[in-house]
Amino acid sequence: MQDTRIEIAGGADAMRHLEDVAALRMTVFRDWPYLYDGDPDYERDYLAAYAASPRSVFVLAFDGARVVGAATGIPLADDAPAFHASFIAQGREIGDVFYFGESVLLPAYRGRGIGHAFFDGREAHARALGGFAWTAFAAVDRDPGDPRRPKGHRGNASFWAGRGYVRQPGLTMRMAWRELGNGECDHALTFWMRPLEAA
Repeated sequence: MQDTRIEIAGGADAMRHLEDVAALRMTVFRDWPYLYDGDPDYERDYLAAYAASPRSVFVLAFDGARVVGAATGIPLADDAPAFHASFIAQGREIGDVFYFGESVLLPAYRGRGIGHAFFDGREAHARALGGFAWTAFAAVDRDPGDPRRPKGHRGNASFWAGRGYVRQPGLTMRMAWRELGNGECDHALTFWMRPLEAA
Protein backbone atom coordinates (compact mmCIF):
# COMPACT_ATOMS: atom_id res chain seq x y z
CA MET A 1 0.00 0.00 0.00
CA GLN A 2 2.94 2.26 -0.77
CA ASP A 3 3.44 4.95 1.85
CA THR A 4 0.21 4.38 3.76
CA ARG A 5 -0.13 2.30 6.90
CA ILE A 6 -3.15 0.70 8.53
CA GLU A 7 -3.86 0.88 12.25
CA ILE A 8 -6.71 -0.75 14.14
CA ALA A 9 -8.13 0.87 17.24
CA GLY A 10 -10.84 -0.76 19.32
CA GLY A 11 -13.08 0.44 22.10
CA ALA A 12 -11.75 3.39 24.08
CA ASP A 13 -8.62 3.64 21.92
CA ALA A 14 -10.80 4.52 18.93
CA MET A 15 -12.38 7.53 20.58
CA ARG A 16 -9.45 9.86 19.95
CA HIS A 17 -10.09 9.46 16.23
CA LEU A 18 -13.75 10.53 16.23
CA GLU A 19 -13.01 13.99 14.83
CA ASP A 20 -10.83 12.54 12.07
CA VAL A 21 -13.60 10.13 11.06
CA ALA A 22 -16.21 12.89 11.14
CA ALA A 23 -14.06 15.10 8.89
CA LEU A 24 -13.51 12.26 6.40
CA ARG A 25 -17.22 11.43 6.33
CA MET A 26 -18.09 15.05 5.56
CA THR A 27 -15.51 15.12 2.75
CA VAL A 28 -16.04 11.74 1.08
CA PHE A 29 -19.81 11.55 1.48
CA ARG A 30 -20.19 14.95 -0.18
CA ASP A 31 -19.78 13.10 -3.48
CA TRP A 32 -22.25 10.83 -5.25
CA PRO A 33 -24.14 8.78 -4.17
CA TYR A 34 -24.56 10.33 -0.71
CA LEU A 35 -24.40 14.05 -1.63
CA TYR A 36 -24.06 14.80 2.07
CA ASP A 37 -23.92 18.46 3.04
CA GLY A 38 -21.67 17.98 6.08
CA ASP A 39 -23.15 18.75 9.48
CA PRO A 40 -20.92 18.58 12.59
CA ASP A 41 -23.95 18.17 14.88
CA TYR A 42 -25.18 15.22 12.82
CA GLU A 43 -21.69 13.71 12.99
CA ARG A 44 -21.58 13.98 16.78
CA ASP A 45 -24.97 12.26 17.07
CA TYR A 46 -24.08 9.56 14.54
CA LEU A 47 -20.73 8.71 16.14
CA ALA A 48 -22.10 8.75 19.70
CA ALA A 49 -22.87 5.02 19.48
CA TYR A 50 -19.24 4.27 18.63
CA ALA A 51 -18.06 6.39 21.54
CA ALA A 52 -20.39 4.50 23.88
CA SER A 53 -19.55 0.95 22.76
CA PRO A 54 -16.45 -0.76 24.18
CA ARG A 55 -16.73 -3.25 21.28
CA SER A 56 -16.50 -0.73 18.44
CA VAL A 57 -13.53 -0.64 16.07
CA PHE A 58 -11.87 1.90 13.79
CA VAL A 59 -9.60 0.74 10.98
CA LEU A 60 -7.54 3.76 9.97
CA ALA A 61 -5.32 4.54 7.00
CA PHE A 62 -2.50 6.99 7.69
CA ASP A 63 -0.19 8.93 5.42
CA GLY A 64 2.41 10.03 7.93
CA ALA A 65 0.44 11.48 10.83
CA ARG A 66 -2.58 12.31 8.66
CA VAL A 67 -5.67 10.10 8.66
CA VAL A 68 -6.62 9.67 4.99
CA GLY A 69 -9.16 6.89 5.36
CA ALA A 70 -11.28 5.21 7.98
CA ALA A 71 -13.70 2.35 8.40
CA THR A 72 -15.78 1.67 11.48
CA GLY A 73 -17.61 -1.27 12.98
CA ILE A 74 -19.88 -1.92 15.91
CA PRO A 75 -22.12 -4.72 17.16
CA LEU A 76 -25.51 -3.97 15.64
CA ALA A 77 -27.08 -4.29 19.09
CA ASP A 78 -24.86 -1.40 20.28
CA ASP A 79 -25.89 0.92 17.45
CA ALA A 80 -28.86 3.31 17.42
CA PRO A 81 -32.39 1.83 17.29
CA ALA A 82 -32.90 3.07 13.73
CA PHE A 83 -30.37 0.45 12.59
CA HIS A 84 -32.31 -2.35 14.32
CA ALA A 85 -35.81 -1.76 12.98
CA SER A 86 -35.69 -3.63 9.66
CA PHE A 87 -33.92 -6.63 11.23
CA ILE A 88 -36.51 -6.85 14.00
CA ALA A 89 -39.34 -6.50 11.48
CA GLN A 90 -38.00 -9.54 9.61
CA GLY A 91 -37.52 -11.55 12.79
CA ARG A 92 -33.72 -11.45 12.58
CA GLU A 93 -31.59 -11.53 15.73
CA ILE A 94 -29.67 -8.26 15.98
CA GLY A 95 -27.21 -9.81 18.43
CA ASP A 96 -25.91 -12.04 15.62
CA VAL A 97 -24.79 -9.11 13.46
CA PHE A 98 -21.64 -6.99 13.51
CA TYR A 99 -22.37 -3.79 11.60
CA PHE A 100 -19.89 -1.87 9.42
CA GLY A 101 -20.60 1.84 9.64
CA GLU A 102 -18.66 3.22 6.69
CA SER A 103 -15.50 3.02 4.65
CA VAL A 104 -14.26 6.46 3.65
CA LEU A 105 -11.01 7.05 1.78
CA LEU A 106 -9.69 10.16 0.07
CA PRO A 107 -9.62 9.74 -3.74
CA ALA A 108 -5.85 10.01 -4.07
CA TYR A 109 -5.41 6.86 -1.95
CA ARG A 110 -7.85 4.59 -3.77
CA GLY A 111 -6.75 1.59 -5.80
CA ARG A 112 -4.02 0.57 -3.34
CA GLY A 113 -5.82 -2.27 -1.57
CA ILE A 114 -6.89 -0.14 1.39
CA GLY A 115 -10.56 -1.00 0.88
CA HIS A 116 -9.75 -4.68 1.35
CA ALA A 117 -7.73 -3.84 4.46
CA PHE A 118 -10.75 -2.03 5.86
CA PHE A 119 -12.94 -5.11 5.42
CA ASP A 120 -10.24 -7.50 6.62
CA GLY A 121 -9.69 -5.49 9.80
CA ARG A 122 -13.35 -5.21 10.72
CA GLU A 123 -14.12 -8.85 9.94
CA ALA A 124 -11.15 -9.94 12.06
CA HIS A 125 -12.33 -7.72 14.93
CA ALA A 126 -15.84 -9.19 14.80
CA ARG A 127 -14.38 -12.71 14.70
CA ALA A 128 -12.14 -11.98 17.69
CA LEU A 129 -15.04 -10.61 19.73
CA GLY A 130 -16.99 -13.81 19.07
CA GLY A 131 -20.71 -14.44 19.01
CA PHE A 132 -21.46 -13.00 15.57
CA ALA A 133 -22.88 -14.99 12.67
CA TRP A 134 -22.99 -12.13 10.17
CA THR A 135 -21.29 -8.93 9.12
CA ALA A 136 -23.38 -6.28 7.42
CA PHE A 137 -23.41 -2.73 6.11
CA ALA A 138 -25.99 -0.46 4.50
CA ALA A 139 -25.64 1.43 1.21
CA VAL A 140 -27.84 4.27 0.00
CA ASP A 141 -30.34 3.45 -2.74
CA ARG A 142 -30.28 5.78 -5.73
CA ASP A 143 -32.23 5.75 -8.97
CA PRO A 144 -29.81 4.65 -11.73
CA GLY A 145 -31.34 7.37 -13.90
CA ASP A 146 -30.78 10.17 -11.39
CA PRO A 147 -29.39 13.10 -13.43
CA ARG A 148 -26.95 13.91 -10.62
CA ARG A 149 -25.13 10.60 -11.16
CA PRO A 150 -21.67 11.42 -12.58
CA LYS A 151 -21.05 10.15 -16.08
CA GLY A 152 -19.03 6.93 -15.98
CA HIS A 153 -19.51 6.49 -12.26
CA ARG A 154 -18.64 2.98 -11.05
CA GLY A 155 -20.26 1.90 -7.84
CA ASN A 156 -18.88 -0.52 -5.28
CA ALA A 157 -21.35 -3.37 -5.86
CA SER A 158 -18.81 -5.57 -7.69
CA PHE A 159 -16.21 -5.02 -4.97
CA TRP A 160 -18.71 -5.88 -2.23
CA ALA A 161 -19.93 -8.97 -4.08
CA GLY A 162 -16.32 -10.05 -4.51
CA ARG A 163 -15.96 -9.90 -0.73
CA GLY A 164 -18.94 -12.25 -0.41
CA TYR A 165 -21.58 -9.67 0.50
CA VAL A 166 -25.10 -10.05 -0.85
CA ARG A 167 -27.66 -7.26 -1.10
CA GLN A 168 -30.77 -8.01 0.96
CA PRO A 169 -33.81 -6.56 -0.86
CA GLY A 170 -36.42 -5.48 1.63
CA LEU A 171 -33.94 -5.21 4.49
CA THR A 172 -33.92 -1.44 4.28
CA MET A 173 -33.61 1.38 6.77
CA ARG A 174 -34.48 5.07 6.55
CA MET A 175 -32.12 7.87 7.47
CA ALA A 176 -32.35 11.61 7.03
CA TRP A 177 -29.39 13.84 6.30
CA ARG A 178 -28.80 17.24 4.81
CA GLU A 179 -28.35 16.79 1.06
CA LEU A 180 -26.52 19.22 -1.22
CA GLY A 181 -29.02 21.62 -2.74
CA ASN A 182 -32.03 19.95 -1.10
CA GLY A 183 -31.69 20.45 2.64
CA GLU A 184 -32.83 17.72 5.02
CA CYS A 185 -34.00 14.65 3.07
CA ASP A 186 -35.10 11.14 3.93
CA HIS A 187 -33.09 8.34 2.30
CA ALA A 188 -33.44 4.58 1.92
CA LEU A 189 -30.40 2.39 2.60
CA THR A 190 -30.40 -1.34 1.91
CA PHE A 191 -28.27 -3.80 3.87
CA TRP A 192 -25.65 -6.12 2.42
CA MET A 193 -24.64 -9.17 4.48
CA ARG A 194 -22.28 -12.13 4.52
CA PRO A 195 -21.82 -15.00 6.96
CA LEU A 196 -18.92 -14.54 9.34
CA GLU A 197 -16.86 -17.71 9.25
CA ALA A 198 -15.12 -18.92 12.39
CA ALA A 199 -11.45 -18.12 12.96
